[in-house]
Amino acid sequence: MRLTHLVATAAIAALLASCTANEAMDTVDVDLKKVSSKVNYQLSGKIVQKMQAMSMAKDSPIMLRIFKEEGVLEVWKANSSNRFEMLRQYKICAWSGKLGPKVKEGDRQAPEGFYPISPGQMNPNSSYYLAINTGFPNRFDQANGRFGTNLMIHGACSSSGCYSMTDEQMQEIFALSRDAYKGGQQAIQLQALPFRMTAENMARHRNSPNIDFWNMLKPGYDQFEITKRPPEVNICEKKYVFNQQTDGKFSPTGQCPAMSTPATMQGALASYNKKYNDDYAKATKKLDGLVWYEPTEAERKAIVAKQRVGKELAYAPTGTSLDAGKLMKVADLEKQEARRTELEEAKKAIEIQKAELDKSTRNGKSVPVPAENPLPKPVQQAAVEQPGAARKGFWGSLFSKGGADAQQLEPAAVAPVDAAQQQPAGQPQTVQHSVAVATPQPAATATAKKPADAAAAQTVASTEAAPMAEQALAEQQPKKRPFWKIWGN
Repeated sequence: MRLTHLVATAAIAALLASCTANEAMDTVDVDLKKVSSKVNYQLSGKIVQKMQAMSMAKDSPIMLRIFKEEGVLEVWKANSSNRFEMLRQYKICAWSGKLGPKVKEGDRQAPEGFYPISPGQMNPNSSYYLAINTGFPNRFDQANGRFGTNLMIHGACSSSGCYSMTDEQMQEIFALSRDAYKGGQQAIQLQALPFRMTAENMARHRNSPNIDFWNMLKPGYDQFEITKRPPEVNICEKKYVFNQQTDGKFSPTGQCPAMSTPATMQGALASYNKKYNDDYAKATKKLDGLVWYEPTEAERKAIVAKQRVGKELAYAPTGTSLDAGKLMKVADLEKQEARRTELEEAKKAIEIQKAELDKSTRNGKSVPVPAENPLPKPVQQAAVEQPGAARKGFWGSLFSKGGADAQQLEPAAVAPVDAAQQQPAGQPQTVQHSVAVATPQPAATATAKKPADAAAAQTVASTEAAPMAEQALAEQQPKKRPFWKIWGN
């Protein structure tokens, strides 16, 4: 079984590599130093000659097709028989997020789906050299509550949800689109897809949470592969439908009308799907026990980090998912994802602690944070319940009812002792105070009934609590003047 997995991994890797190896990226013949007007730039002689060789008029319609996983943007152009052929294939410099559709503003996802681009979506004054608005959210996105703004195909090689090209590539794409509009094309269809929807790729991504969405896009991909003409796209019941005939009306959120697939398309689809199903069964068998690890944007950037050397800080190319991702055993991927979850939780915990620390400081200064009273509960309770006893001094105990004997019955927690009274004669007196901490004592008759060891334990606990109690209770007591100054001002 292990050998089978290794063979399958090697076979799939070779298959994936062949997706791009056989289709070299076109070299753009644009020298920006010689471009005097971005809007009026004329295509190079080389690309015009290529169009002529492919029986394409300079102003014939075009279609744009994007494959995220490979990181490519294709320009397809209509020939004299009104079938589309691929004229250009560009390497996308940067796209953010991972495979999967854009759902909301700020998720860094680049759109996936079918988008009509009208002339008004062309922006010659973009801050990113040139830009074409994808039209996200389209009717499907809106019906499904997906939202976001300014999702573009633009230059500058920097993306936060867009498909970003180099400035040279963008100049050529812009000129091709402009000429198509001049030829009378009302809208250019953009097909933004996660990958080529072959049986092998669909089987490889069969465990993705986006697989249902991709299965919905697949008929549009299939029908273009069969006809080599952009499919007619409609939305009903919050889903895409392609090349459907009907006498009714399509409503993005309403029920789909009665519709049918043209007879010629039905026959072609039957043959296409039969081969697809056979290939899919073979692919899933080869992939048994394996799953595709979809890399993060950071992992894609890491494999092309050297490309940023010597460039502007805004220049942020991303590598392809095919290069950064890999096939893994299911158990290994589960362990990896569990470890990633642990790291994310630890990171969140650190962020929470930092936020709490920031709350406790203002302008770099420490702000007191309420803390639990450090005094032991017996001492704390005595200080609260008998504040008078805690403040009694020498004279208070002398003249209290019962004299010194009565003082033993007081539940006072602290009895201050003036060190001056105990200072040996002939030595200078120092202003030092010691604090003796005593536990509350009951009446003499009740004390006699207590075990000796319990009394000893209380004495030890009181002695240990003395250092903490001394400072806290000293702050509560009023400052005493020496007894010889009792008649002073």
